[in-house]
Amino acid sequence: MGIFTREREKVPCTVEISHKFESLHAHVRFNNGAVVHPGDEVLVEGPEIMAPFGEVVTEDRSAIILRASVIERLWTRATGDLEVMELCEFSFSEEATL
Repeated sequence: MGIFTREREKVPCTVEISHKFESLHAHVRFNNGAVVHPGDEVLVEGPEIMAPFGEVVTEDRSAIILRASVIERLWTRATGDLEVMELCEFSFSEEATL
């Protein structure tokens, strides 16, 4: 892995899409044990997967992991906590808003 360059890794994966009342989720599992690190990007190949309401759809696909450079990984680790805190901006009040 270079200090400024990114590497591409093609991996087999399983995609699970759930469109149920009790669980609405999309998960990707890498079948070869690959691990995604801070700053990495993942692109699952193939057409969009649509699960009808009440069903879970599972498909085997390939994914491209674009590995972050050393600089990008360090930057992501340094600034990641600040970005998470932006997601936590919320407030409580006694009045219901409509």
